[in-house]
Amino acid sequence: MKTRNSFRPAHKSEMTLPADFSMPDAPLGMGTPFDDDKLHEECGVFGIFGHQDAAAHTALGLHALQHRGQESAGIVSYDGNRFNTHRNLGLVGDIFGSEKVMESLKGSSAIGHNRYSTTGETLVRNVQPLFAEFAFGGLAIAHNGNLTNALTLRRELVNRGSIFHSTTDSEVLIHMISTSWANTVTNRIVDALQGVEGAYSLVGLAENVMYGVRDPLGVRPLVMGRIDGATILTSETCALDIIGAEYVRDIEPGELVIIDESGVQSLRPFAAAKSRLCIFEYIYFARPDSVVEGLSVYEARKKIGAQLAIESPVEADIVVPVPDSGNPAAMGYAEQSGIPFELGIIRNHYVGRTFIEPTDSIRHLGVKLKHNANRSYIEGKRVILVDDSIVRGTTSTKIVEMVRAAGAAEVHMRIASPPTMHSCHYGVDTPDSDKLVAANLDLEGLRKHIGVESLAYISMDGLYKAMGQENGRDPATPHYCDACFSGEYPIALSDLDSGAGTAQLSLLAEQNG
Repeated sequence: MKTRNSFRPAHKSEMTLPADFSMPDAPLGMGTPFDDDKLHEECGVFGIFGHQDAAAHTALGLHALQHRGQESAGIVSYDGNRFNTHRNLGLVGDIFGSEKVMESLKGSSAIGHNRYSTTGETLVRNVQPLFAEFAFGGLAIAHNGNLTNALTLRRELVNRGSIFHSTTDSEVLIHMISTSWANTVTNRIVDALQGVEGAYSLVGLAENVMYGVRDPLGVRPLVMGRIDGATILTSETCALDIIGAEYVRDIEPGELVIIDESGVQSLRPFAAAKSRLCIFEYIYFARPDSVVEGLSVYEARKKIGAQLAIESPVEADIVVPVPDSGNPAAMGYAEQSGIPFELGIIRNHYVGRTFIEPTDSIRHLGVKLKHNANRSYIEGKRVILVDDSIVRGTTSTKIVEMVRAAGAAEVHMRIASPPTMHSCHYGVDTPDSDKLVAANLDLEGLRKHIGVESLAYISMDGLYKAMGQENGRDPATPHYCDACFSGEYPIALSDLDSGAGTAQLSLLAEQNG
């Protein structure tokens, strides 16, 4: 496990943001302040084996997982003779809303993928599931996470003659499977996985068999479900709920499941390791109606809010969530503190990923396209704003300005996670540390920057207590991956440490659409 120092100015007493600490100008909806000031989960996966409506169920499952990736989506099905696929950039409903498209995805087995990229550009050739033809037949792979030695492996493979078509780290797995000398498809997959490092949950579809696997530490989630005798693998339980499927169990860290007509077989190809699920699944990534490793995400967020109220009370008139991700934590804070909960900020749910190309004269509207202050409940009140996290700080600043403009007498901010001070290298889109506001300013400097009367984060121990760890965080063996807070990375960062970098850019310029 490595601990890394976050970026900090030389003189802490005179902390200022770096000169280039700003949001880039971009079309609203594609890199807007309210999109870029949150951590983004990379992907959602869904697979189903043995159902006549496999593709339709997969599309619905991906719809339920839309929060995990909005850049692209794809489905690969198998009809007993050949594989069928449809992949594109955009949202699930737009890509799979056509009857013609769905009719083309024939077969009783299918896997699907939603993508939000950090490795690989936003190009159609990077859209998953990836598919390749091998000596043993076809294989499609859908991958959630990030391989931390992908660039090193890619260069080795290219030097040995492999030809890559995408810039995503997931294609490395395809080539590792192709070049393996193992004697069965399953053994080839195991051989490939034992050569990669990183965090991943993966579903694969070969002829008459489906695979599912979690990395040895279980950083990324994967669950099993069942409907009408068919077996399902997916990132979250909410994708089971949407099709009326029964939850069976979580795939365990380091477990490989093989699903075919004979049933489900479980293998343990990796050395045993202590589980380190990403704690941000509970804070922000997972849908609140999902259950992750036996714990309700909604309940966890309420308990985090309650613990925050115990640690950082303040006199106020109302508790207001920054919607929607701050809602459960704000409810928990309100219940614990006895201060009324009010929807003092209303969210516009109909701002899409593509909206308008803004002119300079309207760019300042920024966050108001997504949030609006509920003046009648805010005016003259002492307001506690509760949010799940602060990344760059741009949205928080604009939210506070908006609440003050609505007549708030005081504005206090409470954050339902510790300060985000380190980049994630395990499949979450985070800026470098020098772009993370908490890595550049101390608490008082950040309070002044955001413009609030008081600012407090939940403590690391408090977060763990809210998650059921009675003694708080055990520094020797933490229960979760919390590298974005602690800087302790439980999986080797081989590409970064070797100087290979963290992203593969294509030599081919490609226009989408």
